[in-house]
Amino acid sequence: MRTLWEIFFVSLKLGCTSFGGPTAHLGYFQQEYVQKRQWLSAQDYSQLVILSQFLPGPASSQVGMGIGLLRGGLLGSVLSFLGFTLPSVLLLMVFAYLSMFTELKMDWIHGLKLVAVAIVAHAIFDMSKKLLTTILHWLIAILALIIVLAWTHPFAQIAAIMIAACIGFQQIKKSNEGNATLSIHVPISKSTGIVLLSIFLILLFGLPMISALWNHEWVTMIEKFYLAGALVFGGGHVVLPLLEAQFVQSGQMSTSDFLAGYGMTQAVPGPLFTFAAYIGMAIAGVPGAIIATLAIFLPAFLLVIGALPFWFSLSRIARLKGAMAGANAAVVGILVAAFIHPIVTQTIQNGLDIILVAVFLWCLIRWKIPPYLLVLLGIVVGVVCYS
Repeated sequence: MRTLWEIFFVSLKLGCTSFGGPTAHLGYFQQEYVQKRQWLSAQDYSQLVILSQFLPGPASSQVGMGIGLLRGGLLGSVLSFLGFTLPSVLLLMVFAYLSMFTELKMDWIHGLKLVAVAIVAHAIFDMSKKLLTTILHWLIAILALIIVLAWTHPFAQIAAIMIAACIGFQQIKKSNEGNATLSIHVPISKSTGIVLLSIFLILLFGLPMISALWNHEWVTMIEKFYLAGALVFGGGHVVLPLLEAQFVQSGQMSTSDFLAGYGMTQAVPGPLFTFAAYIGMAIAGVPGAIIATLAIFLPAFLLVIGALPFWFSLSRIARLKGAMAGANAAVVGILVAAFIHPIVTQTIQNGLDIILVAVFLWCLIRWKIPPYLLVLLGIVVGVVCYS
C-alpha cells in the first residue's frame, strides 16, 4: 500500500509541475523516475519511450502509466495516470467555468515555459551520456534528428525509430547495450495483455455502431473522445483538428471558446489530452468533463498496458537487442528534434529568454535544484518579467 501511495503522490507532484508539453514531460520523468528515484534504468526508460512513439495517444501519459505498472501493477498504473492528470483536469474545469464570466490574463506562464526548456535540455544531456556510447550511436541520433525535422509528419518519429532499429540490428551486436539484459519484470501476463488489447479493438469498432444505433448524448461523447484518443499519432497537438471538427464544426461550441481552452491547455501542467476536460466541461458540466477525460485516455491505457508484456519480452531476445540499442539512440535524436521545434522555436523570443534558460539550466546542473522548486522560481520570474 505504501508503494501505491508513493506512485500516486510522485505522479501528482509531476502533474503539478510538468509544464511544456510531451517532450518536456519526458524530461521531468527522466529526472524524477530514473535519476532521482532509480525506479528503472535509462535503457528501460528508453524502451517505454520507444513504445509510446509506436502507439497512438499521449506519449508522456503512456510512459507514466507504464512506469506505474512496472512499479505497482495495474492499480499502480491507474494511480500514476490519476496523479499526473488530475491537476490539469481540475484547472481546465475551473477555467471553463470562469471563462463564462471573465477573460483571464496568463502572460506570466511564459516563465514556466522557460523552465521547461531547461528541464528538457538537461534530460537530453543526461540521456545522451547513457545511450550514445559509440560513434554509430551518435550517427543514428543525428539521422533521427534530420528525419524528424525534415519530415514534419506524425509518422516521422516511427519511421526514424524503425530505420534506427534496422541499422542497430545489423551493426550494434557487441555494444554494451546489445549485450545488456533489461532487468524489468512486467507484473501482468501476456494473457492479460491480450484481453486489454481485445477490449481496445472491441471499443474501437463497437462504439461507432452503438452510437449510430442509440443516439444518446453521453454515448456520442464517449465515442468521439475515445476515437480521438485511439487514432491520433504524434501527441496532443495533432488531436486539435480532430476535436475541432467534432465539436466546433458540429456547432456544440464556438471557435473562440475552443481556441481559448486550447491556449489554456498549453499553459497548465500535465498532458495536452486534458483539453478534453475543458471541452466536456463547456458542453455538459462536471459529468461531461469526467466522461470526456476518461474516454480520451482509455485507449492509451489499454494499448500501453496490453502491449508491455510483449514489448519487454521481445527486447530480451538476443538478436533484437542490437535493434533496441539503435532505437534507443534514435530516441535521443527525436527528443532533440522536438526540443528544437516546437519547444525552443515557440518559447525563446529574445535575449532575456536565453539568459533565463541558461540560469535555470545552471541551477539544475550545478546546484541540482529539484524541478518543482525551479517551477516555483519560474512562476516568480514570469510574474516579475512578463506580466
